[in-house]
Amino acid sequence: MTDLEQSIRERAYELWLESGCVDGNSDAHWLAAQREVVAARLGALARVSTDAKSKVKKAAGSKKSRRAA
Repeated sequence: MTDLEQSIRERAYELWLESGCVDGNSDAHWLAAQREVVAARLGALARVSTDAKSKVKKAAGSKKSRRAA
């Protein structure tokens, strides 16, 4: 089982508990958990990508100012 699948499984279980442990909604809980977990991971990747780009731009900007001096 992958880390992603385990995270979805755990979140689906939490959603089931939050709904009062009612049987018959496992597909809905799984899909909701899947959306949440994947969105969170993609958001984390986007933040890392954006942070990396801003660091590269800052580094390039500092090199330019050193050359001008």
